[in-house]
Amino acid sequence: MGRRRWSCVLVAATVAGASIAAGAQVVAADRPAKPLADYEGVYAYHGMATIAIVAADSMLFAVLDEAKYPLRPLGEDRVLNAGGDTIPFRRGPDGTVSGFVERGTYFPRRSASVDRVIVAAVRTKARPDARYAYATPRDLRDGIAVGSLSSVGLDTAAATRIVRRIVDGTYPDVHAVLVHRRGRLVMEEYFYEYDGDRPHQLRSLTKSVVSILAGIAIDRGLLESDTTLVTRHLPYDRYANPDRRKARLTLRDLLTMRSGLACDDWDASSPGNESRMYQSQDWVKFVLDLPMTEQPGMRGHYCSGNVAVTGRIIERTSGMPLTAFAQRYLFAPLGIRAGDVRWNYTLSASNAATFSQLYLRPRDMLKLGLLFQEHGRWNGRQIVSRDWVARSTKQWSTVGDQAYGYFWWHQWVNAETAAGPRRVDMIVATGNGGQKIYLVPSLDLVVVMTGGNYNANSPGTAIMAKEVLPAVLAGMSGSSAR
Repeated sequence: MGRRRWSCVLVAATVAGASIAAGAQVVAADRPAKPLADYEGVYAYHGMATIAIVAADSMLFAVLDEAKYPLRPLGEDRVLNAGGDTIPFRRGPDGTVSGFVERGTYFPRRSASVDRVIVAAVRTKARPDARYAYATPRDLRDGIAVGSLSSVGLDTAAATRIVRRIVDGTYPDVHAVLVHRRGRLVMEEYFYEYDGDRPHQLRSLTKSVVSILAGIAIDRGLLESDTTLVTRHLPYDRYANPDRRKARLTLRDLLTMRSGLACDDWDASSPGNESRMYQSQDWVKFVLDLPMTEQPGMRGHYCSGNVAVTGRIIERTSGMPLTAFAQRYLFAPLGIRAGDVRWNYTLSASNAATFSQLYLRPRDMLKLGLLFQEHGRWNGRQIVSRDWVARSTKQWSTVGDQAYGYFWWHQWVNAETAAGPRRVDMIVATGNGGQKIYLVPSLDLVVVMTGGNYNANSPGTAIMAKEVLPAVLAGMSGSSAR
Protein backbone atom coordinates (compact mmCIF):
# COMPACT_ATOMS: atom_id res chain seq x y z
CA MET A 1 0.00 0.00 0.00
CA GLY A 2 1.25 3.50 -0.81
CA ARG A 3 2.45 5.26 2.30
CA ARG A 4 1.53 8.84 3.14
CA ARG A 5 2.97 11.06 5.79
CA TRP A 6 0.52 13.28 7.56
CA SER A 7 0.18 16.59 5.83
CA CYS A 8 0.66 19.81 7.66
CA VAL A 9 -2.00 22.41 8.08
CA LEU A 10 -2.26 25.01 5.26
CA VAL A 11 1.10 26.33 6.37
CA ALA A 12 2.10 24.26 9.43
CA ALA A 13 1.39 21.42 11.74
CA THR A 14 2.48 23.28 14.84
CA VAL A 15 2.96 26.92 15.70
CA ALA A 16 6.59 27.91 15.33
CA GLY A 17 8.31 25.96 18.02
CA ALA A 18 4.84 25.21 19.34
CA SER A 19 5.71 21.85 20.70
CA ILE A 20 3.05 21.48 23.36
CA ALA A 21 0.49 21.04 20.62
CA ALA A 22 2.57 18.54 18.72
CA GLY A 23 0.14 15.80 19.66
CA ALA A 24 0.43 12.02 19.45
CA GLN A 25 -1.08 8.72 20.31
CA VAL A 26 -0.18 8.43 23.96
CA VAL A 27 0.36 5.76 26.58
CA ALA A 28 -0.43 5.74 30.25
CA ALA A 29 1.83 7.77 32.52
CA ASP A 30 4.85 5.84 33.73
CA ARG A 31 5.27 7.76 36.98
CA PRO A 32 2.95 9.07 39.68
CA ALA A 33 1.62 12.47 38.70
CA LYS A 34 -0.06 15.40 40.36
CA PRO A 35 -3.84 15.51 39.98
CA LEU A 36 -4.48 16.34 36.35
CA ALA A 37 -7.03 18.97 37.33
CA ASP A 38 -4.09 21.02 38.64
CA TYR A 39 -3.06 21.80 35.08
CA GLU A 40 -6.42 22.65 33.59
CA GLY A 41 -6.86 26.19 32.40
CA VAL A 42 -6.28 28.69 29.63
CA TYR A 43 -2.70 29.67 28.92
CA ALA A 44 -1.09 32.38 26.83
CA TYR A 45 0.51 31.03 23.70
CA HIS A 46 2.43 32.14 20.61
CA GLY A 47 1.40 35.46 19.12
CA MET A 48 -2.04 36.47 20.35
CA ALA A 49 -3.23 32.88 20.67
CA THR A 50 -4.30 31.04 23.77
CA ILE A 51 -4.27 27.32 24.44
CA ALA A 52 -6.57 25.40 26.77
CA ILE A 53 -5.52 22.34 28.74
CA VAL A 54 -8.22 19.89 29.76
CA ALA A 55 -8.05 16.61 31.69
CA ALA A 56 -9.99 13.61 30.39
CA ASP A 57 -9.65 9.83 30.67
CA SER A 58 -6.50 10.04 32.81
CA MET A 59 -4.86 12.19 30.15
CA LEU A 60 -4.22 15.84 29.44
CA PHE A 61 -5.24 17.44 26.17
CA ALA A 62 -4.03 20.73 24.75
CA VAL A 63 -6.72 22.45 22.67
CA LEU A 64 -5.75 24.99 20.04
CA ASP A 65 -8.31 26.36 17.60
CA GLU A 66 -10.72 23.42 18.09
CA ALA A 67 -7.96 20.82 17.61
CA LYS A 68 -7.00 18.68 20.58
CA TYR A 69 -3.60 17.13 21.16
CA PRO A 70 -2.99 14.43 23.79
CA LEU A 71 -0.08 14.97 26.17
CA ARG A 72 1.61 12.21 28.14
CA PRO A 73 1.88 13.01 31.87
CA LEU A 74 5.34 12.20 33.22
CA GLY A 75 4.84 13.21 36.83
CA GLU A 76 6.82 15.93 38.59
CA ASP A 77 4.83 18.65 36.79
CA ARG A 78 5.93 17.52 33.32
CA VAL A 79 4.26 16.29 30.14
CA LEU A 80 5.69 14.83 26.96
CA ASN A 81 4.52 15.41 23.39
CA ALA A 82 5.03 13.38 20.23
CA GLY A 83 8.00 15.46 19.17
CA GLY A 84 9.86 14.25 22.25
CA ASP A 85 9.74 17.62 23.99
CA THR A 86 9.31 17.63 27.75
CA ILE A 87 7.10 20.51 28.86
CA PRO A 88 7.56 21.54 32.51
CA PHE A 89 4.86 23.37 34.42
CA ARG A 90 5.70 25.98 37.03
CA ARG A 91 3.92 26.63 40.30
CA GLY A 92 3.55 29.83 42.25
CA PRO A 93 4.33 30.38 45.94
CA ASP A 94 0.90 29.07 46.87
CA GLY A 95 1.52 25.79 45.02
CA THR A 96 -0.91 26.38 42.14
CA VAL A 97 0.20 26.01 38.55
CA SER A 98 1.20 29.39 37.15
CA GLY A 99 2.26 28.42 33.62
CA PHE A 100 4.46 26.17 31.50
CA VAL A 101 7.79 26.47 29.73
CA GLU A 102 8.21 25.46 26.10
CA ARG A 103 11.66 25.53 24.56
CA GLY A 104 12.79 28.27 26.87
CA THR A 105 9.66 30.43 26.60
CA TYR A 106 7.36 30.81 29.59
CA PHE A 107 3.60 30.92 28.96
CA PRO A 108 1.52 32.05 31.96
CA ARG A 109 -1.82 30.57 32.88
CA ARG A 110 -4.46 33.21 32.41
CA SER A 111 -7.37 31.35 33.92
CA ALA A 112 -7.89 28.14 35.88
CA SER A 113 -11.27 27.61 34.21
CA VAL A 114 -11.92 26.46 30.66
CA ASP A 115 -14.96 27.21 28.57
CA ARG A 116 -17.54 24.46 29.04
CA VAL A 117 -17.87 24.05 25.29
CA ILE A 118 -14.17 23.21 25.00
CA VAL A 119 -14.33 20.82 27.95
CA ALA A 120 -17.37 19.06 26.48
CA ALA A 121 -15.64 18.75 23.11
CA VAL A 122 -12.63 17.06 24.69
CA ARG A 123 -14.64 14.69 26.84
CA THR A 124 -17.40 13.82 24.40
CA LYS A 125 -17.82 10.30 23.04
CA ALA A 126 -18.20 9.39 19.39
CA ARG A 127 -21.95 8.98 19.92
CA PRO A 128 -24.01 9.05 23.10
CA ASP A 129 -26.07 6.14 21.80
CA ALA A 130 -24.09 3.40 20.08
CA ARG A 131 -27.18 1.97 18.38
CA TYR A 132 -27.24 2.59 14.66
CA ALA A 133 -29.68 2.08 11.82
CA TYR A 134 -28.75 3.18 8.33
CA ALA A 135 -30.78 6.00 6.81
CA THR A 136 -30.58 7.67 3.41
CA PRO A 137 -28.94 11.14 3.68
CA ARG A 138 -31.31 14.10 3.76
CA ASP A 139 -32.06 15.87 0.51
CA LEU A 140 -31.09 19.46 1.27
CA ARG A 141 -31.64 20.64 -2.31
CA ASP A 142 -28.07 21.93 -2.29
CA GLY A 143 -27.11 20.50 -5.67
CA ILE A 144 -26.10 17.12 -4.24
CA ALA A 145 -28.45 14.30 -5.21
CA VAL A 146 -29.04 11.67 -2.54
CA GLY A 147 -29.96 8.02 -2.63
CA SER A 148 -29.82 4.81 -0.64
CA LEU A 149 -26.85 2.49 -0.50
CA SER A 150 -28.90 -0.21 -2.19
CA SER A 151 -29.68 2.11 -5.09
CA VAL A 152 -25.98 2.10 -6.05
CA GLY A 153 -25.37 -1.57 -5.35
CA LEU A 154 -23.97 -1.27 -1.84
CA ASP A 155 -24.88 -3.21 1.29
CA THR A 156 -25.99 -1.37 4.43
CA ALA A 157 -23.82 -3.77 6.43
CA ALA A 158 -20.78 -1.82 5.27
CA ALA A 159 -22.14 1.43 6.70
CA THR A 160 -23.05 -0.30 9.94
CA ARG A 161 -19.56 -1.73 10.24
CA ILE A 162 -17.90 1.66 9.62
CA VAL A 163 -20.06 3.40 12.21
CA ARG A 164 -19.58 0.65 14.77
CA ARG A 165 -15.79 0.73 14.39
CA ILE A 166 -15.68 4.50 14.72
CA VAL A 167 -17.80 4.37 17.85
CA ASP A 168 -15.75 1.59 19.48
CA GLY A 169 -12.47 3.37 18.72
CA THR A 170 -11.14 1.00 16.09
CA TYR A 171 -11.05 4.08 13.87
CA PRO A 172 -10.44 6.86 16.40
CA ASP A 173 -11.45 10.50 16.21
CA VAL A 174 -13.30 10.38 12.90
CA HIS A 175 -15.70 13.31 12.75
CA ALA A 176 -17.55 12.71 9.47
CA VAL A 177 -17.84 10.14 6.68
CA LEU A 178 -19.61 10.95 3.40
CA VAL A 179 -19.79 8.48 0.51
CA HIS A 180 -20.91 9.57 -2.97
CA ARG A 181 -21.34 6.89 -5.60
CA ARG A 182 -22.79 6.95 -9.12
CA GLY A 183 -24.12 10.48 -8.81
CA ARG A 184 -25.69 10.17 -5.34
CA LEU A 185 -24.70 10.84 -1.76
CA VAL A 186 -25.52 7.50 -0.13
CA MET A 187 -23.87 7.75 3.29
CA GLU A 188 -23.51 10.77 5.56
CA GLU A 189 -22.59 10.19 9.20
CA TYR A 190 -21.25 12.53 11.90
CA PHE A 191 -19.58 11.81 15.21
CA TYR A 192 -18.53 13.49 18.44
CA GLU A 193 -19.86 17.07 18.56
CA TYR A 194 -19.82 17.53 14.79
CA ASP A 195 -22.74 17.81 12.38
CA GLY A 196 -23.41 18.83 8.82
CA ASP A 197 -23.83 22.51 9.63
CA ARG A 198 -20.46 23.00 11.30
CA PRO A 199 -17.47 24.08 9.18
CA HIS A 200 -14.48 21.88 9.88
CA GLN A 201 -10.85 22.94 9.73
CA LEU A 202 -9.18 21.58 6.61
CA ARG A 203 -5.50 22.04 7.43
CA SER A 204 -3.40 21.27 4.33
CA LEU A 205 -6.45 20.30 2.29
CA THR A 206 -6.60 24.10 1.92
CA LYS A 207 -3.66 23.75 -0.48
CA SER A 208 -5.83 21.88 -2.98
CA VAL A 209 -8.42 24.67 -2.84
CA VAL A 210 -5.73 27.27 -3.54
CA SER A 211 -4.69 25.16 -6.52
CA ILE A 212 -8.24 25.35 -7.89
CA LEU A 213 -8.19 29.13 -7.44
CA ALA A 214 -4.91 29.36 -9.36
CA GLY A 215 -6.58 27.51 -12.23
CA ILE A 216 -9.55 29.87 -12.16
CA ALA A 217 -7.18 32.86 -12.24
CA ILE A 218 -5.51 31.42 -15.35
CA ASP A 219 -8.87 30.59 -16.93
CA ARG A 220 -9.97 34.19 -16.45
CA GLY A 221 -6.79 35.60 -17.99
CA LEU A 222 -5.45 37.06 -14.76
CA LEU A 223 -2.35 34.89 -15.06
CA GLU A 224 -0.75 33.88 -18.32
CA SER A 225 -0.27 30.20 -17.49
CA ASP A 226 1.19 27.85 -14.91
CA THR A 227 4.63 28.75 -16.26
CA THR A 228 4.27 32.42 -15.34
CA LEU A 229 7.27 33.76 -13.44
CA VAL A 230 6.64 34.21 -9.74
CA THR A 231 8.71 37.26 -8.88
CA ARG A 232 7.21 39.42 -11.65
CA HIS A 233 3.87 39.35 -9.84
CA LEU A 234 5.20 40.36 -6.42
CA PRO A 235 6.11 43.83 -5.11
CA TYR A 236 9.53 43.19 -3.59
CA ASP A 237 12.55 45.04 -4.99
CA ARG A 238 15.12 42.57 -3.72
CA TYR A 239 15.46 39.34 -1.80
CA ALA A 240 17.87 38.01 0.76
CA ASN A 241 20.24 35.34 -0.50
CA PRO A 242 20.34 36.73 -4.05
CA ASP A 243 20.30 34.01 -6.70
CA ARG A 244 19.56 34.22 -10.41
CA ARG A 245 17.50 31.06 -10.15
CA LYS A 246 14.82 32.92 -8.18
CA ALA A 247 13.94 34.91 -11.28
CA ARG A 248 13.23 31.61 -13.10
CA LEU A 249 10.84 30.31 -10.43
CA THR A 250 7.40 29.57 -11.95
CA LEU A 251 3.92 29.04 -10.57
CA ARG A 252 4.19 25.39 -11.61
CA ASP A 253 7.30 25.01 -9.48
CA LEU A 254 5.30 26.17 -6.45
CA LEU A 255 2.28 23.99 -7.19
CA THR A 256 4.40 20.87 -7.62
CA MET A 257 6.55 21.52 -4.52
CA ARG A 258 9.67 21.89 -6.70
CA SER A 259 10.63 25.47 -5.90
CA GLY A 260 14.29 24.66 -5.30
CA LEU A 261 14.20 26.88 -2.20
CA ALA A 262 15.63 25.67 1.12
CA CYS A 263 12.19 24.75 2.39
CA ASP A 264 11.13 21.35 3.72
CA ASP A 265 8.43 21.06 6.36
CA TRP A 266 9.42 17.45 7.00
CA ASP A 267 12.92 18.53 8.05
CA ALA A 268 12.95 20.41 11.34
CA SER A 269 16.35 21.89 10.50
CA SER A 270 15.25 23.30 7.14
CA PRO A 271 15.56 27.12 7.01
CA GLY A 272 12.12 27.31 5.39
CA ASN A 273 10.35 24.92 7.75
CA GLU A 274 6.82 26.17 8.28
CA SER A 275 7.34 26.67 11.99
CA ARG A 276 9.86 29.41 11.20
CA MET A 277 7.69 31.00 8.55
CA TYR A 278 4.78 31.50 10.94
CA GLN A 279 6.72 33.84 13.16
CA SER A 280 7.61 36.18 10.30
CA GLN A 281 5.63 39.32 9.57
CA ASP A 282 5.45 38.54 5.85
CA TRP A 283 5.27 34.85 5.01
CA VAL A 284 5.66 35.43 1.27
CA LYS A 285 8.82 37.50 1.65
CA PHE A 286 10.16 34.96 4.14
CA VAL A 287 9.80 32.17 1.58
CA LEU A 288 11.40 34.06 -1.28
CA ASP A 289 14.24 35.26 0.94
CA LEU A 290 15.32 31.66 1.49
CA PRO A 291 18.50 30.35 -0.13
CA MET A 292 18.17 28.26 -3.27
CA THR A 293 19.43 24.69 -2.90
CA GLU A 294 18.79 23.49 -6.45
CA GLN A 295 17.27 24.47 -9.76
CA PRO A 296 13.49 25.10 -9.69
CA GLY A 297 11.49 22.23 -11.15
CA MET A 298 13.96 19.52 -10.12
CA ARG A 299 12.84 17.74 -6.94
CA GLY A 300 9.80 17.80 -4.69
CA HIS A 301 10.05 18.85 -1.04
CA TYR A 302 6.93 19.46 1.05
CA CYS A 303 6.95 23.22 1.62
CA SER A 304 3.85 24.93 2.94
CA GLY A 305 5.36 28.30 2.07
CA ASN A 306 4.64 27.55 -1.59
CA VAL A 307 0.91 27.91 -1.02
CA ALA A 308 1.37 31.28 0.68
CA VAL A 309 3.23 32.60 -2.36
CA THR A 310 0.65 31.12 -4.73
CA GLY A 311 -2.24 32.71 -2.86
CA ARG A 312 -0.57 36.09 -2.76
CA ILE A 313 0.02 36.01 -6.53
CA ILE A 314 -3.69 35.37 -7.07
CA GLU A 315 -4.53 38.29 -4.79
CA ARG A 316 -2.22 40.69 -6.60
CA THR A 317 -3.31 39.72 -10.10
CA SER A 318 -7.02 39.75 -9.24
CA GLY A 319 -6.91 42.85 -7.05
CA MET A 320 -9.01 40.97 -4.48
CA PRO A 321 -8.34 39.24 -1.16
CA LEU A 322 -8.03 35.52 -1.81
CA THR A 323 -11.09 34.82 0.33
CA ALA A 324 -13.24 37.21 -1.75
CA PHE A 325 -11.89 35.76 -4.99
CA ALA A 326 -12.72 32.26 -3.76
CA GLN A 327 -16.24 33.23 -2.76
CA ARG A 328 -17.03 34.94 -6.05
CA TYR A 329 -15.53 32.47 -8.49
CA LEU A 330 -15.56 29.11 -6.69
CA PHE A 331 -17.73 28.90 -3.60
CA ALA A 332 -20.77 30.90 -4.76
CA PRO A 333 -21.03 29.03 -8.10
CA LEU A 334 -21.00 25.78 -6.08
CA GLY A 335 -23.79 27.07 -3.85
CA ILE A 336 -21.48 27.45 -0.84
CA ARG A 337 -22.70 30.40 1.19
CA ALA A 338 -20.24 32.93 2.58
CA GLY A 339 -21.67 32.38 6.05
CA ASP A 340 -20.71 28.71 5.88
CA VAL A 341 -17.05 29.48 5.16
CA ARG A 342 -14.34 30.53 7.61
CA TRP A 343 -11.02 31.64 6.20
CA ASN A 344 -8.54 34.13 7.60
CA TYR A 345 -5.86 34.40 4.93
CA THR A 346 -3.65 36.91 6.71
CA LEU A 347 -0.08 35.82 5.92
CA SER A 348 1.74 37.08 8.99
CA ALA A 349 2.61 36.08 12.54
CA SER A 350 -0.73 37.47 13.70
CA ASN A 351 -2.33 34.39 12.11
CA ALA A 352 0.07 31.83 13.57
CA ALA A 353 -2.70 30.12 15.56
CA THR A 354 -4.87 29.15 12.59
CA PHE A 355 -2.19 28.93 9.88
CA SER A 356 -4.44 30.62 7.27
CA GLN A 357 -6.40 27.42 6.91
CA LEU A 358 -9.86 27.13 5.39
CA TYR A 359 -12.93 25.80 7.22
CA LEU A 360 -15.75 24.18 5.24
CA ARG A 361 -18.74 21.98 5.96
CA PRO A 362 -18.26 18.35 4.87
CA ARG A 363 -20.96 18.60 2.19
CA ASP A 364 -19.16 21.61 0.75
CA MET A 365 -15.93 19.61 0.75
CA LEU A 366 -17.84 16.99 -1.22
CA LYS A 367 -18.81 19.62 -3.77
CA LEU A 368 -15.13 20.30 -4.41
CA GLY A 369 -14.55 16.59 -4.94
CA LEU A 370 -17.49 16.31 -7.30
CA LEU A 371 -16.29 19.37 -9.20
CA PHE A 372 -13.03 17.59 -9.97
CA GLN A 373 -14.72 14.25 -10.58
CA GLU A 374 -16.81 16.03 -13.23
CA HIS A 375 -13.77 17.67 -14.85
CA GLY A 376 -14.47 21.14 -13.49
CA ARG A 377 -18.23 21.27 -14.13
CA TRP A 378 -20.99 21.80 -11.59
CA ASN A 379 -24.63 21.48 -12.56
CA GLY A 380 -23.80 22.13 -16.20
CA ARG A 381 -21.54 25.12 -15.58
CA GLN A 382 -17.76 25.03 -16.11
CA ILE A 383 -16.31 26.49 -12.91
CA VAL A 384 -12.68 25.66 -13.62
CA SER A 385 -11.40 24.45 -16.96
CA ARG A 386 -11.21 20.76 -17.81
CA ASP A 387 -7.60 21.33 -18.75
CA TRP A 388 -6.75 22.65 -15.29
CA VAL A 389 -8.36 19.67 -13.59
CA ALA A 390 -6.32 17.34 -15.79
CA ARG A 391 -3.12 19.25 -15.12
CA SER A 392 -3.78 19.43 -11.38
CA THR A 393 -4.29 15.70 -11.06
CA LYS A 394 -1.43 14.69 -13.34
CA GLN A 395 1.77 13.41 -11.75
CA TRP A 396 4.36 16.20 -11.92
CA SER A 397 6.68 15.35 -9.06
CA THR A 398 7.32 13.01 -6.17
CA VAL A 399 7.08 14.26 -2.60
CA GLY A 400 8.35 11.80 -0.06
CA ASP A 401 7.43 8.49 -1.64
CA GLN A 402 4.23 9.61 -3.34
CA ALA A 403 3.27 11.10 -6.68
CA TYR A 404 2.19 14.71 -6.55
CA GLY A 405 0.19 16.99 -8.83
CA TYR A 406 -0.73 20.64 -8.31
CA PHE A 407 -1.27 20.54 -4.52
CA TRP A 408 -3.12 17.23 -5.04
CA TRP A 409 -1.73 13.81 -4.11
CA HIS A 410 -1.77 10.48 -5.92
CA GLN A 411 -2.28 7.55 -3.59
CA TRP A 412 -3.05 3.86 -3.98
CA VAL A 413 -4.22 1.18 -1.58
CA ASN A 414 -4.65 -2.55 -1.68
CA ALA A 415 -8.37 -3.01 -1.09
CA GLU A 416 -9.30 -6.20 0.72
CA THR A 417 -11.57 -8.35 -1.44
CA ALA A 418 -12.72 -11.97 -1.41
CA ALA A 419 -10.43 -12.63 -4.36
CA GLY A 420 -7.44 -11.12 -2.59
CA PRO A 421 -5.91 -7.65 -2.51
CA ARG A 422 -6.78 -5.36 -5.40
CA ARG A 423 -4.89 -2.17 -6.13
CA VAL A 424 -7.07 0.94 -6.34
CA ASP A 425 -5.62 4.27 -7.44
CA MET A 426 -6.96 7.47 -5.91
CA ILE A 427 -6.44 11.22 -6.17
CA VAL A 428 -6.48 12.80 -2.75
CA ALA A 429 -6.74 16.21 -1.13
CA THR A 430 -5.60 15.78 2.44
CA GLY A 431 -5.00 17.69 5.65
CA ASN A 432 -3.47 16.95 9.04
CA GLY A 433 -5.90 15.30 11.43
CA GLY A 434 -7.75 13.25 8.82
CA GLN A 435 -9.31 15.84 6.49
CA LYS A 436 -9.76 13.94 3.23
CA ILE A 437 -11.32 14.14 -0.20
CA TYR A 438 -10.76 10.83 -1.99
CA LEU A 439 -11.45 10.76 -5.73
CA VAL A 440 -11.72 7.28 -7.26
CA PRO A 441 -12.67 7.92 -10.90
CA SER A 442 -12.45 4.23 -11.86
CA LEU A 443 -15.25 3.44 -9.41
CA ASP A 444 -17.29 6.65 -9.83
CA LEU A 445 -16.67 7.27 -6.15
CA VAL A 446 -15.95 10.33 -4.01
CA VAL A 447 -15.45 9.98 -0.26
CA VAL A 448 -15.07 12.81 2.26
CA MET A 449 -13.81 12.39 5.80
CA THR A 450 -12.94 14.79 8.60
CA GLY A 451 -11.19 13.96 11.83
CA GLY A 452 -9.17 14.97 14.86
CA ASN A 453 -6.04 12.83 14.68
CA TYR A 454 -3.76 15.85 14.60
CA ASN A 455 -0.08 15.05 14.05
CA ALA A 456 -0.92 11.35 14.28
CA ASN A 457 -1.83 8.74 11.72
CA SER A 458 -5.46 9.16 10.73
CA PRO A 459 -7.58 6.08 9.95
CA GLY A 460 -9.04 7.47 6.72
CA THR A 461 -6.97 5.37 4.35
CA ALA A 462 -7.59 2.26 6.44
CA ILE A 463 -11.34 2.91 6.22
CA MET A 464 -11.01 3.17 2.46
CA ALA A 465 -8.91 0.01 2.11
CA LYS A 466 -10.81 -2.16 4.60
CA GLU A 467 -14.37 -0.88 4.40
CA VAL A 468 -15.43 1.43 1.59
CA LEU A 469 -13.52 0.06 -1.39
CA PRO A 470 -14.18 -3.62 -0.57
CA ALA A 471 -17.91 -2.83 -0.30
CA VAL A 472 -17.90 -1.03 -3.66
CA LEU A 473 -15.92 -3.80 -5.37
CA ALA A 474 -18.15 -6.49 -3.87
CA GLY A 475 -21.20 -4.59 -5.09
CA MET A 476 -19.76 -4.45 -8.58
CA SER A 477 -19.03 -8.18 -8.51
CA GLY A 478 -22.56 -8.88 -7.35
CA SER A 479 -23.98 -6.76 -10.16
CA SER A 480 -21.83 -8.59 -12.69
CA ALA A 481 -22.94 -11.95 -11.34
CA ARG A 482 -26.58 -10.99 -11.73
